[in-house]
Amino acid sequence: MTRFLIFLLFFNLFYFQISAQIYLEGKIYVNNEPQSNVSVYLNNTTTGTITNKDGEFNLEVKNGVHQLIISHLGFKTIAHNVDTETYKKPLVFSLLEEDFPLDEVVVKGKRSNDDWEYHYSVFVREFIGTDELSKHCTIKNRDVLSFEFDAQNNVFTAKAIEPLLIENEALGYAISYDLQYFSLEKNISKYLGYSYFKELRGSKGKHKKWRKNRLKAYHGSQLHFYRSVVKHALQKEGFVINQFVRKKNKDRPSPERVIRAGKILSKSNVVFNLSGKMDRPENSIDSALIILEKAKLPKYIDYLSKDEIASSDIILDEGKQTYLLFNHNLRVTYLREKEENNYILRNPFSKPRKAVSQASNVIPLAKKIKVYPIGVLANPLDVLYEGYWSYTKFANSLPLDYRESNED
Repeated sequence: MTRFLIFLLFFNLFYFQISAQIYLEGKIYVNNEPQSNVSVYLNNTTTGTITNKDGEFNLEVKNGVHQLIISHLGFKTIAHNVDTETYKKPLVFSLLEEDFPLDEVVVKGKRSNDDWEYHYSVFVREFIGTDELSKHCTIKNRDVLSFEFDAQNNVFTAKAIEPLLIENEALGYAISYDLQYFSLEKNISKYLGYSYFKELRGSKGKHKKWRKNRLKAYHGSQLHFYRSVVKHALQKEGFVINQFVRKKNKDRPSPERVIRAGKILSKSNVVFNLSGKMDRPENSIDSALIILEKAKLPKYIDYLSKDEIASSDIILDEGKQTYLLFNHNLRVTYLREKEENNYILRNPFSKPRKAVSQASNVIPLAKKIKVYPIGVLANPLDVLYEGYWSYTKFANSLPLDYRESNED
């Protein structure tokens, strides 16, 4: 089994759309004084505003449950869940200063050593991505980033002293991303943050290109998949789901046996030829060589348990709530788009091959997973992604209020 980079993307999103709209009204204070120019927006959408000179904001939103973000430089970000059914106006918030002195962190965030550029390249690779769209996605204020590498535990982390200003020229968005957490550990990258999307200005030609690229980013994405599942429209939208179980490879020797085999060979003065095939060992050295060769086998093997399952096989409706229920892992294939060449050659020892349909694994980490019709999970940490969805990263991000019909 090819080993894929596993990628977790989570936003702590709460968003459920129905047709009617209302206005959210509120006021922001600092030390009991109204604060102007504070960013107020719905997380991961194009809906937002700033407070006026009296610290007031007024935001038109659709009825439902939203995550309202209050963000201002030098102050702690506030994430507040608003249910329009129980909302009472006005909303009132008091900003608290960050724990760190701003000037001190600015110095730390600058390129103060030779490792910064390398660490930045790692961050861009794991956060922005390496696909075709990532080539046109730029962090405009990269100096606000600082990095730390824990060599003992092999953990890489990143922090930002103010929201990242990201321009995605391929999709036509300027994005303010309030990074809350980023780590890379054992080939697993995780990040948490709040996004506010704004449309870039451009010519008719650029808008046409952006519509085309947005459709490409949407088709086959997690957003597209979960919307299709809830609508029971998997086949219509081009998705095929198979279930599989993952078991340990019994032919792969244990770490203890590999270590013992290595010690046997290290004590021997014999010159080894690993190119030939050995059917039957004649001595302890032969046995050690076979063990080391088998150590190259994959740790796990995936076995198909059920093919071409329907949405009804994994969906549970309880009143107004929709849940995903699946005991085994899902193999999700999107038939209408092929893999990018960068994906095929993403590993150092990857060999060129013919592109096939995009395929991703969904590994459940919870028994009951709430999903919203807008196309997101209530708790994105309930699943783990492998394969193509671990390759398409922030450069492919679309706001939750994106609609495929808007691009026709």
